[in-house]
Amino acid sequence: MNKAFITLIILLLINGCGLLSFEYKKPEPPVPAEWNLKTENSNASLPKVNEIKWQDFVTDERLKKIIDAGLKNNKDLRLAALNVERTMALYGIQKAELYPAIGASGSYSKQREAADFSRTGKAPTTDRYGLNIGITSWEIDFFGRISSLKDAALEEFLATQEAKRSTTILLIATISEAYYTLAADRELLKIAKETLKTQEETLSIIKSRYNVGISTEIDLQRAQSQVENAKIDVAALSQQVSKDINALNLLAGETIPETLLPQDFSDISQPKEIAIETKSEVLLQRPDIISAEHRLKKIYANIKAARAAFFPRISLTTSIGTASNELSGLFGSGSGIFSFTPQISIPIFDSRIIAAYEATKVERDIAVANYEKTIQTAFKEVADVLTIRSTIGEELSATNAYLKALYETYKLANIRYEKGLDSYLSVLDAQRSLYLAKQRFVNINLLDIISKTRLYAVLGGGL
Repeated sequence: MNKAFITLIILLLINGCGLLSFEYKKPEPPVPAEWNLKTENSNASLPKVNEIKWQDFVTDERLKKIIDAGLKNNKDLRLAALNVERTMALYGIQKAELYPAIGASGSYSKQREAADFSRTGKAPTTDRYGLNIGITSWEIDFFGRISSLKDAALEEFLATQEAKRSTTILLIATISEAYYTLAADRELLKIAKETLKTQEETLSIIKSRYNVGISTEIDLQRAQSQVENAKIDVAALSQQVSKDINALNLLAGETIPETLLPQDFSDISQPKEIAIETKSEVLLQRPDIISAEHRLKKIYANIKAARAAFFPRISLTTSIGTASNELSGLFGSGSGIFSFTPQISIPIFDSRIIAAYEATKVERDIAVANYEKTIQTAFKEVADVLTIRSTIGEELSATNAYLKALYETYKLANIRYEKGLDSYLSVLDAQRSLYLAKQRFVNINLLDIISKTRLYAVLGGGL
């Protein structure tokens, strides 16, 4: 009987090993092998994204302090860290299933028997002392079900770790963008206030000219409308600056002192340039893609566990100990006891096992699709930033030349108006064009700085 039982176990092991062999296959990235873009900063002398830490990439010392505060206080990052701790604990629980749980117990019972059941015709009282140590229902993992679940828990833990890295990189980039945006909006507010001051001075001059009959009433009304329009811009930009500060405080998780906030564009230090990676395989080092791959591996482990559920489960319960009717006799001769209970359960028909296996295969297809989509999204993010980086230099140069030309136009329009050669409408058009060009120049400079930061982040830099 024992030989037959052992033979059955060996046959099941041999067949099971073949049926459970299911290796992970990494999907091919569904994107082109490289970006077909040429940029000015693809110089080999520049550091690559994985060669420069965020502390070196960010050169503004005040911004570094704000980022440090965010890494300590930001609640999204805190939640990501707690998720890592939780999955690590769950992995420890699942790993412990591989090993037997050993426990010890002590017992005492006192029992009185009825006189009718006693040979002596008296009602005897029996004392029983016991002490046991043993294994409580340990499943022996012959077919890899428990080890597969352990591997799945490990992959989930690793995926959560990468998710925390991704959250950290996103936080660093978001704080940087908020900081630079605040500098740009304060620059725009500064321009609006300067424009308002100029418009008020112009209105004062036109009022004087109007009072002596040199300027017309329509010129006076036009000048007045420009003053009111400038006041609207100042109020709107003041509101936006306050919102920018609120957003930065939220990201940092604390109120940032004014001494750490930028006053305008001249008050910030731009991030470093990094080399452009031409091969799209660099995306595979992004934490969100690594996380998606770990979750795909987790599903493969779940499939192995689901396959193993078709095979017998072998469990063992055993204990050794001592028992006596007297406490002093627990360790005397003849008091030893033991129990050895192996058990095997074989699923014959259970539709739940079949359905669970089919579900894991569908989950695998979903995980593959998510993995491929994550890579495609990352490729698009990098391609979008590279598109900006490839043209931003020309845009800045052209906008700067345009701005200089408008300065000259505005100066000439003022001269012609003062000499009576032209109406105030030409001055008004020149002022409006110059004001819009100044705003565009600030926004393009902001786009230049933010695109550097985004490039660093979307390539997986930061840690």
